[in-house]
Amino acid sequence: EETLGKFRTGELHILLATQVIEIGVDVPDASMMVVMNSERFGMAQLHQLRGRVGRGTRQSKCILIASTVTGLNRLKILEQSSDGFHLANMDLLLRGPGDLLGKKQSGHLPEFPITRLEVDGNILQDAHVAALVNIV
Repeated sequence: EETLGKFRTGELHILLATQVIEIGVDVPDASMMVVMNSERFGMAQLHQLRGRVGRGTRQSKCILIASTVTGLNRLKILEQSSDGFHLANMDLLLRGPGDLLGKKQSGHLPEFPITRLEVDGNILQDAHVAALVNIV
């Protein structure tokens, strides 16, 4: 809190932080952010992080550095959209849902062989709506 306070007041000009700043930090004068190893973050997280700069009147930049080709391809998608929901869905398609009943937070897993949520989610949603409409 003390360090963040000094950054807010301009006493500190650089803040080195973890993704804890993703939510709830509002420093309108913050004008540049650099995210190293951006492939380790979900696209929705990166979208939140880039929203931490450019809140004031100053020109701002968010520089995302990826160290893999896959990470760079994900950044191209991020560059083309400012819609957080779209980015979260794209991330789901690219990285997979992970283990719904376990600890793995991303990846395409074979444990749910009937469907893939990232591909068939709309079918499941339609079935859910149809079931609600047809409840007797």
